[in-house]
Amino acid sequence: MLPRRPLAWPAWLLRGAPGAAGSWGRPVGPLPRRGCSSAPGTPEVPLTRERYPVRRLPFSTVSKQDLAAFERIVPGGVVTDPEALQAPNVDWLRTLRGEDGRPPWAWLSRAPVLAQHCCLGGLRQMTLSACPTKWDLEPLPQEHRAGCSKVLLRPRTSEEVSHILRHCHERNLAVNPQGGNTGMVGGSIPVFDEIILSTARMNRVLSFHSVSGILVCQAGCVLEELSRYVEERDFIMPLDLGAKGSCHIGGNVATNAGGLRFLRYGSLHGTVLGLEVVLADGTVLDCLTSLRKDNTGYDLKQLFIGSEGTLGIITAVSILCPPKPRAVNVAFLGCPGFAEVLQTFSTCKGMLGEILSAFEFMDAVCMQLVGRHLHLASPVQESPFYVLIETSGSNAGHDAEKLGRFLEHALGSGLVTDGTMATDQRKVKMLWALRERITEALSRDGYVYKYDLSLPVERLYDIVTDLRARLGPHAKHVVGYGHLGDGNLHLNVTAEAFSPSLLAALEPHVYEWTAGQQGSVSAEHGVGFRKRDVLGYSKPPGALQLMQQLKALLDPKGILNPYKTLPIQA
Repeated sequence: MLPRRPLAWPAWLLRGAPGAAGSWGRPVGPLPRRGCSSAPGTPEVPLTRERYPVRRLPFSTVSKQDLAAFERIVPGGVVTDPEALQAPNVDWLRTLRGEDGRPPWAWLSRAPVLAQHCCLGGLRQMTLSACPTKWDLEPLPQEHRAGCSKVLLRPRTSEEVSHILRHCHERNLAVNPQGGNTGMVGGSIPVFDEIILSTARMNRVLSFHSVSGILVCQAGCVLEELSRYVEERDFIMPLDLGAKGSCHIGGNVATNAGGLRFLRYGSLHGTVLGLEVVLADGTVLDCLTSLRKDNTGYDLKQLFIGSEGTLGIITAVSILCPPKPRAVNVAFLGCPGFAEVLQTFSTCKGMLGEILSAFEFMDAVCMQLVGRHLHLASPVQESPFYVLIETSGSNAGHDAEKLGRFLEHALGSGLVTDGTMATDQRKVKMLWALRERITEALSRDGYVYKYDLSLPVERLYDIVTDLRARLGPHAKHVVGYGHLGDGNLHLNVTAEAFSPSLLAALEPHVYEWTAGQQGSVSAEHGVGFRKRDVLGYSKPPGALQLMQQLKALLDPKGILNPYKTLPIQA
């Protein structure tokens, strides 16, 4: 086991908003405040129930006895400060928020003025130590208790997670696991008043093997920090995401995140070797093996990869890291049409073969938004489409020669109209920023309707064209970009504000169109809260029934991340 300095508890979680480092770990300027309430002049995040039909399930509510129990389990790790709870109650896109209401407990006594003062948030830290002994802490009536989550727990070990879940299971308290809270489908935030269980303090590297490249770490390690750790030892993480500066490896595994290296290294179903998971009743399931081959019965870890915290809470991960490439080249090219994008990809696979590590595409509107909102300049002449190609290999001269021949062929055949290539790290990062920061640019363009689809590559862009004609002036922008190498389209529609009529024009049309192509309604973002009722477009009834049965087996009371991933059964 290697000693590891604990990674820092993210300051934005305590302040309510990312600072200059933003969600991408690079200077991006201040982002909108995330919370149950907004700063003056900032539009308030709407209530989830105002946009989606959802009713609170009959879970218990947190009492003073529960708070005392949690304080014994995680001393100093119980957060009830309203300001500190703003960020974890709202999704990164600022489109979902648990129902507002008074705090789930109030000082009911002979002094109604004090009781009213506390209910209005006059007490900034409502812990047991702050309670005046002459007042009794009692629950509020039910109609006032389905508010934003008022409790966030920050355990450091799997044992603490086990004790928390054992208590919550006995008390029928719903729990919302949360990592970096960078998800796009509302899977990491409370819908009502679920207890938030953050993995942010579970951030230690437990071991790393310098020969095999097997990393074992706690679930709260930030992906970018892990990348630095293994790169110092001549390896890389098999996963790379635009949100790597904030997302946690446990959340990545729980959502089966895809990312930018999927084309080369595949999914987490293949690179994750083992997991430690705490089940709903507090049982610790130790499948944290470091073996690459283990053919002894059911591969239980696969149940939890992509389960989004509904079957158990991942507390530690064993993952296989590839050797660090000795040579990395990036080319950024302009293409005259999507047909040429497809031909470029086909030619690229044939000519670059084993060194091809990424093939990304974006349309012209994406580039315009990145320039307008983030002031990033295009390195090539204006084109209808752009592609970013990355090669990774062990021989710089060999790789540069192969890439050069490919670029010469692509330009000569008219597949590409303009391009630039980078080999030094600074320029490589600049070119990747054009692709990685599209999500950020879209978030600054207005309200965003996001769809993450898997489609046959030959039909990948057709739905963008279809929606532009269907929506017309009712949408501000309709854009398409994503991982062409694995058929993953990120379809985004922006508008000045949320519109029920625009949503009705998009759904279920987008899902029906995708199902007609035998595609998937979620390629890599997961299901979360937003897509739980559209799984039937991608999964047959028998598969949905089996998922429900697995949920009932592992979480019979349904306390783990309720309202997420699976449709609510009538």
